[in-house]
Amino acid sequence: MSATYLRSLLGSLSAFALASLPVLAQGPGPGTPPPLQPPPVPPQNQLTAAKTNLGRVLFWDEQLSSSKTIACGTCHVPTEGGSDPRTSLTGMSTRHPGPDNLFNTPDDSFGSPGVAHMAVNLDFVLDPRFRLGTQVTNRKAQPMHMAAYSPNLFWDGRASGNFVDPLTNNVIIPGGGALESQSLGPILSSVEMGHEGRTWADVTSRLTTSTPLRLSPQIPASISNYINGRSYPQLFTEAFGSPDITPVRIAFALATYQRSLWTGQAPIDAFFGGQPGALTAQELAGQNVFTGPGRCAICHAGNQFTNNTFRYIGVRPQNDDLGRFLVTNNPADRGSMKVPSLRNVEQRGPYFHNGGKATLEDVINFYNAGGDFNAPNKDPNIIPLGLSVQQRADLAAFLRRPLTDPRMVNGSGPFERPLLNSEANPGRLPVAFGTGTLSSQGFLPLIQATQPAFVGNDRFAVGIDRATPGKTAGLLISENPNFGGVPFNGTTIFLDLTQGFQLKRIPALSGVNPGDGHGTVSFAIPNDPTRVGVPFYAQFIVLDNPQPGVRFSATQAISSLRF
Repeated sequence: MSATYLRSLLGSLSAFALASLPVLAQGPGPGTPPPLQPPPVPPQNQLTAAKTNLGRVLFWDEQLSSSKTIACGTCHVPTEGGSDPRTSLTGMSTRHPGPDNLFNTPDDSFGSPGVAHMAVNLDFVLDPRFRLGTQVTNRKAQPMHMAAYSPNLFWDGRASGNFVDPLTNNVIIPGGGALESQSLGPILSSVEMGHEGRTWADVTSRLTTSTPLRLSPQIPASISNYINGRSYPQLFTEAFGSPDITPVRIAFALATYQRSLWTGQAPIDAFFGGQPGALTAQELAGQNVFTGPGRCAICHAGNQFTNNTFRYIGVRPQNDDLGRFLVTNNPADRGSMKVPSLRNVEQRGPYFHNGGKATLEDVINFYNAGGDFNAPNKDPNIIPLGLSVQQRADLAAFLRRPLTDPRMVNGSGPFERPLLNSEANPGRLPVAFGTGTLSSQGFLPLIQATQPAFVGNDRFAVGIDRATPGKTAGLLISENPNFGGVPFNGTTIFLDLTQGFQLKRIPALSGVNPGDGHGTVSFAIPNDPTRVGVPFYAQFIVLDNPQPGVRFSATQAISSLRF
């Protein structure tokens, strides 16, 4: 073999290897991806305006959850890159204890808060990790704006394109229905939106009797005009031809709405469309790092900025979260997670499935170092990169503005949406104040109240925790913040029913171990328009026989506005 032929052959092999990598071109020209186009639509669930509008209402309605506190949109906010703005690396509100079930240890993850643990009757359940508080998922919510392009959804890909009717097990969409499959999972989850044993009959009954977006304090005119005073059965009739509310129809509407949320108006789309001036000099330099020494485009490929594969990249030890392995049972998938799209990535920190990196710079440094952990199935592309400080800065610049659709940032166009009750003025939600009194066992009883106190709420629940098991407790309710004219000071409670108190009694608090006494009081708030805006106040007392001079142990008090 001649040297000339060998050099030619090696050149051909090198060109073939490069051509087979799913990389982006470094500028407009041959090989540059086109601007992003609308996502594919399964023929079984064709796009219609009625289904899109219905799906948008369902997506943002907190009444879809058992506690009336969580909507699909709570975890997927457009202005936050389509992910969960609540996830934070500070505090305890979004911390999950990880596989060791111990808080504040290295395997903790930072996920998305869901609902308090509730039994079939919607009473609070004492959860071993979160007690009566809000449960937190062990993974941060993925962005929703590119979900319509993916053949599998969730970090582990358990929602496949094969969409099955959960009531009949009939295949409704044999392929391309991952959005439909995914949309139903959180609604029944006792961590994310539901309660133990929640059924589709529970869900459809709730929707049948709920006023669409009843809890939203601010609804755009386009959505308000669409609802126009109609009920959910009437909206389902417009979308599907009859008032029947079924899980398949709920999935069809939610998926149709999400297929309207594709983000094809970022500067990178103008660049792909032949406008080199759409990117600055630094952003162009960052694209060169992205497609070259940064090795980013190997996985974050094409105009979707993902190849939709599953990879273990060393974010955490693979056994912390088995990821894709839980679906495939393939040892090669241990710890592997879905490669997310990088579109609108700037807005959605913290990053990775465990929310473990706060900033884009932290993510870039992670890749530059070759990841944090190793395993036999670690992606061979995750190696130390040796990027300079300037290259890393250029790469960060490319990931920010060029990949961001301004409509998402502004909440405009298809991303316009209602305000959630949980985002509203705190006066609309229960607020705890004051301090309690130690129980005879030395614990401070705590009050749990997160549900919306609106007129017509058929079940407003208040819980107590950290009390003495087996003791009688009662929730005092009054319109007088001083509880009968005597300010609540955490030491002595004078129960005077002539002062307009209501008393909701728990005969015996549940629990066995000291400090595990807990219970739930629930009551209906009358659908009386004269009560709108009138506050009420409440606190728990426990007949605990504590130290002399104190008649009860008590929780902190709460105040709520009826609206």
